[in-house]
Amino acid sequence: MPKAAMNQPKQTLPKAPSGIAGLDEITGGGLPRGRPTLVCGAAGCGKTLLAMEFLVRGATEFDEPGVFVAFEETAADLTQNVRSLGFDLDALVRRKKLVLDHVRIERNEIEEVGDYDLEGLFIRLGHAIDSIGAKRVAIDTLEVLFGGLTDHNILRAELRRLFRWLKDKGVTAVITGERGEGTLTRHGLEEYVSDCVIVLDHRVTDQLSTRRVRIVKYRGTTHGTNEYPFLIDETGISVLPITSLGLEHGAPDERISMGIAGLDEMLGGAGVYRGSSVLLSGTAGTGKTSLAAHFVDAACRRGERCLYLSFEESPQQLMRNMRSIGLKLMPWVKKDLLRFHSTRPSAYGLEMHLAMVHRMVKEFQPRVVVIDPITSFLNAGGSVETEGMLMRLIDYLKAQDITAVFTSLTRGGEALEGSQVAVSSLIDTWLLVRDIEVGGERIRGLYVLKSRGMAHSNQIREFLLTDRGVNLREVSGLAGVVRR
Repeated sequence: MPKAAMNQPKQTLPKAPSGIAGLDEITGGGLPRGRPTLVCGAAGCGKTLLAMEFLVRGATEFDEPGVFVAFEETAADLTQNVRSLGFDLDALVRRKKLVLDHVRIERNEIEEVGDYDLEGLFIRLGHAIDSIGAKRVAIDTLEVLFGGLTDHNILRAELRRLFRWLKDKGVTAVITGERGEGTLTRHGLEEYVSDCVIVLDHRVTDQLSTRRVRIVKYRGTTHGTNEYPFLIDETGISVLPITSLGLEHGAPDERISMGIAGLDEMLGGAGVYRGSSVLLSGTAGTGKTSLAAHFVDAACRRGERCLYLSFEESPQQLMRNMRSIGLKLMPWVKKDLLRFHSTRPSAYGLEMHLAMVHRMVKEFQPRVVVIDPITSFLNAGGSVETEGMLMRLIDYLKAQDITAVFTSLTRGGEALEGSQVAVSSLIDTWLLVRDIEVGGERIRGLYVLKSRGMAHSNQIREFLLTDRGVNLREVSGLAGVVRR
């Protein structure tokens, strides 16, 4: 091959950005421009919403008007259903950015004859496209349109004709379809004539619900091939491209205080690296949450935003308890420097928790995130699944240069220098708090198990909880025990 030909830039497939958070990332830039995309799945998985959001985002963010053709829901029903997501369809219709067209089709009125075709639909759809100069079209759903047909020859011919007509009009189309038995769609034909096929899934495992999306087919371009969890909330759909994360995050040299002078001294005199991960592990009652709260207080004093995810205490209970050691967190909440999110781990599946952290981080833009405790995730999934979820979470926070603090509960009888969720190898700084018996008394001890990239103390320090905060002091009477 001539060098000139080899040096020519690659021709990429034109794509229309969907505007849906995360979907453009896993599709490599959006849906194929000027071509039809099939979105299929069972009832309740979000097909209609994805098609509608594709049109709304196109009209509001990319100045591409759209036409939505519905065979089941009326325009009034569609408008009311998506209003809770912040989509004002009436305003878009008045501005000639959107056309909503409800086409009523009764199966008993469909007669299979040799000359059956979709000419009437094409005329109606063509008029709607031309009336506003539409660039995007959504058709919801194919099953109603072709539900009365059993002749596969007619069905295949009209499907090809529909998709060819949409291509000739130059519109980027999203067409929804119901999932079939053992096939992606009910007829098993639509996926073969589509340029892009997206499958939505809504599954329940151990009484926990998770929605997932997968790009099954995308002609002419590379794309993500894994399953990705997605959320439907008050802002619409957000897809979490969990497997796109890698080990390309930076390594800042800046050090930040843990909020306790004695602890900073144990960590080389300057605290931990910004953007690193910190694990606080120990048995119940050793003060893990108090250490994490000190770190949050110090970050807020620097004017940094902090996100605190608590899976065992409500925000009010946590702030009340911290007042007993001299930490007043409410002023930081009022200044919007600190946000709490408290929920039971069993409320969602693991990947939904991960997706929600992504959404909250994107919305709040914190510099510090605390998750207290990560061992609670074992109630939402097995140890292998929890380890994988936490690995993706740690990678994501590092990629954002967010300093993360995780607390981990060590149960009685377990090895103290071990992590129940098996993430210790991913952690940059590991602090262990434990109970120690000295002279007939039980005291708390703290030591640094590891801290990557810095010199650190190998001494155990007595860990005191006072009404003025946490104090660390040297331990006496532990000869032969304090050294490692």
